[in-house]
Amino acid sequence: MKIRQNVRHWAAKKALTTPVIGPRVNDKLVDMHTEIFLGKTDEANHEVRRLHLDDFFDATMDTYVAALEAGYPEAEAREITHIQANFDFFNHGWTEMMEIPADELEDHYRRYEAFFSEHGITIDDPLGEFTPPTGVAEAPATPEKLEDPEYENAIEGFADDVYVETPDGLLKGRGTDEPEDVDPSEAPGVDDEGASAD
Repeated sequence: MKIRQNVRHWAAKKALTTPVIGPRVNDKLVDMHTEIFLGKTDEANHEVRRLHLDDFFDATMDTYVAALEAGYPEAEAREITHIQANFDFFNHGWTEMMEIPADELEDHYRRYEAFFSEHGITIDDPLGEFTPPTGVAEAPATPEKLEDPEYENAIEGFADDVYVETPDGLLKGRGTDEPEDVDPSEAPGVDDEGASAD
């Protein structure tokens, strides 16, 4: 999958594992990701999908931290959560929100199969053991879109590895090295700005 990585991603990583500011950053990242993906679909779908996306992305923050704790580099830990989201979008037929086409889902799953299996994550059960005790809010599916999918926001051809887009170009593999002087106050949610960190 093709993702970005900059100082705000590193700041978010540090902040999510820091007491006091961690929950604030978590909430901001959830809000940001909900808005980013709602922006890929018709406005008529926004309110009916919002609570589902909020619940889902909140759960993937726990996945992200667990992947970091398991030794995955930041880019791969974040990619894991994006793959979970694409599983969920596929299951709902929300093809316009998918970042990868459906025929690449299996390849992405296989790359992280050890982690996914350990936590009960499958394409059919994208959150596995990270599913909240109260569940995830329901949202209407559009299965008819799977019959002749267009995947208008999906980028194909990046299923074999994580591809990190930096200001200097495209890196294949683990991504950039973590800066030594990461300031968690630069993470979204610590202040009121919250620029995109998807």
